[in-house]
Amino acid sequence: MQRKSLVSKSFWLILIAGMVTGMGNGSVFGATVMCLLGRAPFASWGGEGATAYSLTTFAGFMNMWMFLFGAIFCLTLVVAFKRHDALENKSA
Repeated sequence: MQRKSLVSKSFWLILIAGMVTGMGNGSVFGATVMCLLGRAPFASWGGEGATAYSLTTFAGFMNMWMFLFGAIFCLTLVVAFKRHDALENKSA
C-alpha cells in the first residue's frame, strides 16, 4: 500500500496557513512602503471594485504584495513539508 505524502495530506493546512501568514507579512511590507513612499506615486487609492487589484493604484500595489508573500510562504511550507517527509521516510 502506497503511503500518502505529508504534502498531500496537509494540502489545506499549507494553503490556508501559508496564505494567511504570508499575506499578513505582505501587509506589513506594504505598510512599510506606504510609510517610506507615501501615496504620492499612485494616481488613486483604488479601494473599490476591480481598481483594488490594479497595480496602478495603491490598494492594488498592496494586494499584489500580499498575494505574492502568501504564495511564497505556501511554497516555503511545501519545501519544508517535503524535507520533513523525506527525513521521516528515511528513518522508518
